[in-house]
Amino acid sequence: MSDKGDGRTANGSTGAVTPVAAPPAAAPATIVAPRAEDATPRSLSRFLSLADFETAARRALPRQIYGYYAGAAETSQSFQGNFAAFRQYDLVPRVLTDVSSRSTRAKLFGMDYWAPFGIAPMGLSGLATFDGEIALARAASAANIPSIVSATSLTPLERIAQEGRARWFQAYLPGEDARIEAMVARVQAAGYDTFVLTADVPVAANRENNVRTGFSIPLQPSLRLAWDGLSHPRWLCRTWFATLLSRGVPHFENMDAFRGPPILARNVVRAIGARDQLAWRHLALIRRLWPGRLVVKGILSPADAVLARENGADGIIVSNHGGRQLDGARPPLLALPEIAEVSGSMAVMLDGGIRRGSDVLKALALGADFVFVGRPFLFAAAARGEAGVSHAIALLVAEIERNMALLGVSRIEDVGAAHVERSPFPR
Repeated sequence: MSDKGDGRTANGSTGAVTPVAAPPAAAPATIVAPRAEDATPRSLSRFLSLADFETAARRALPRQIYGYYAGAAETSQSFQGNFAAFRQYDLVPRVLTDVSSRSTRAKLFGMDYWAPFGIAPMGLSGLATFDGEIALARAASAANIPSIVSATSLTPLERIAQEGRARWFQAYLPGEDARIEAMVARVQAAGYDTFVLTADVPVAANRENNVRTGFSIPLQPSLRLAWDGLSHPRWLCRTWFATLLSRGVPHFENMDAFRGPPILARNVVRAIGARDQLAWRHLALIRRLWPGRLVVKGILSPADAVLARENGADGIIVSNHGGRQLDGARPPLLALPEIAEVSGSMAVMLDGGIRRGSDVLKALALGADFVFVGRPFLFAAAARGEAGVSHAIALLVAEIERNMALLGVSRIEDVGAAHVERSPFPR
């Protein structure tokens, strides 16, 4: 694993990066290791792994909301394949290695983080818990890991930057130059230093699961929706009514340079614009406009990785959108090695299917510089708010630290191809 993307200018040439001012990373001494079991609050003590949060979130959320978060496209082949891909690889530990000074600290784009993972962008996070986008960003900032603000968040990106100290923004853009230019200007003015273009959504996916659970955009008032809210009084009072009383009806705040429609509006789909016209020339346009770091999310082809590099990207995120777009798309982990080979000086990141510290280490060994994790942190927010997200982060860091010792490595950058092999057994 290498720290690609470190010390490079926005246009990919060598030289020092001067990002938009961001809060200083927490000093190592201020970052507290995951607490011992007897020091963990009772409300969090039963959450022993990321998977435990999903069980709690399923109970806490109305059926439509949970279904939207947990669901995938069509048959869920890609969603399930993301997990299966990690089971195709075995870790190869080295023994009798002094690992007493091990550290989970990792670098990305020259920034020093507590661990080699961040929080992926997730739409409608404000429906998981009150001020959900702020809770995710604030927990990430406190732990000194990056978080990516979603274009389909329900909180203005300016507020998330100010109160949550987020510095990465992810955009869904139509293939319209004027709207792209305006959006880039808004994100820059808000103080973000990393612009993430999601490239794998030219059209909306076929998410039959949403229809079956009664979820739709815009949200359609119905007896079913009302009953699901009433049958989850904690969520209804602490999330929905709390939001209405303090913020009003939630809007899609960040899909464009101006405030988008409310989630109950009939013109939501029309407001999205023509994403099927988005092309590589638009990435080059963003590169000319954007002074900070530029990342393309949704890469699964080595040829597209090369095009991203040629059009000025500083990094790519290997991703199939968590199995939520093209059903049957290859798992990111299986695409990772060949993409890493052609990435050049770009930083290579990955998301999709990561649920354990061992998954993080496998991705690093196969060529990732960093990874992002989505749904588990959203479920943690739904289960226990910001405290739940912080606890989930600490759990994953603890797993990485423990598994590093068992693997026989002391530094994240020492994890490499020698530490993983393809399993000879079907899993």
